[in-house]
Amino acid sequence: MGFCEIAGVKPGPLKGHMKAILVMFDSLNRRFLEPYGGTTVITPNFRRLAKRAVTFDRAYVGSMPCMPARRELHTGRYNFLHRSWGPLEPFDESMPHILKNNGISSHLFSDHYHYWEEGGANYHTKYSTWECYRGQEGEPWKADLTDNPDLHTESFNNQIRPNSGVIRQDWVNRHYIREEQAFPAAKTFSGGLDFLKTNHQADNWFLHIETFDPHEPYFSPKRFQDLYREHLQGPHFDWPPYARTTESEEAVRHCRAQSAALHTMCDEFLGKILDAMDDYDLWKDTLLIVNTDHGFLLGEHGWWAKCCQPFYNEVALMSPPA
Repeated sequence: MGFCEIAGVKPGPLKGHMKAILVMFDSLNRRFLEPYGGTTVITPNFRRLAKRAVTFDRAYVGSMPCMPARRELHTGRYNFLHRSWGPLEPFDESMPHILKNNGISSHLFSDHYHYWEEGGANYHTKYSTWECYRGQEGEPWKADLTDNPDLHTESFNNQIRPNSGVIRQDWVNRHYIREEQAFPAAKTFSGGLDFLKTNHQADNWFLHIETFDPHEPYFSPKRFQDLYREHLQGPHFDWPPYARTTESEEAVRHCRAQSAALHTMCDEFLGKILDAMDDYDLWKDTLLIVNTDHGFLLGEHGWWAKCCQPFYNEVALMSPPA
């Protein structure tokens, strides 16, 4: 995690050469990953990475959730000691900005919409270039005030959040995400792979590929859901609340299966990065870091989600291969 050390130094000449890739997932679930003993979710590329990487098995969260964790990544500073969610402060020294100012080009490809909404705001501007992809969760993306989009009134999502404008916006967004290549994560990784295709022979660059997945809602193509079809019984349910688990065992299994499908999709995208590392022979001179910001409760300890203390290990022990 040397980037935190870079972020803490005063700007000045950075000597030598640097080629680094950071692949970041949101709410990656440790117990769904094969390198950590997971046996119920298909993640061969995480296992493939672990065979040739250092694997952290006792790494704990600092500040969380989304933007506090990103501020730590940029600055090496514990965010939670003096504030909650928010943008970078004027006095913060941002790691990609320091790199950019010292001749190391930094690039962000992401569908994590909190970067460009109020409260995230300025993190992405610290990179030499950045590109965003729309459509995750219920972000205000497509405008459709008609009854044309299928709003899936039978879905348990609607029962948990009745009359929610965010839920309706999420259904509208999904209406415009039909083919696999239209999924925000697919666009995000495609952008990162295009960068590697163009720039793999160049020197002094930092590539940050970050997807909001496998954050809820657990929306994935049908072929990934089909891998877990036996557990997808009962009403549709892929967006758990941040609350105590009061749903039936059938509903909990259904939601976990939707999460598993999304983890397998993320694993496939990771495999594309590993393929690029192979194809361009980047293992010899390029640092690859794969991480997440925190875990997620899927009914364990009687809770959904992540934001109630105490922070059990399912939330706080974040140790994907790196």
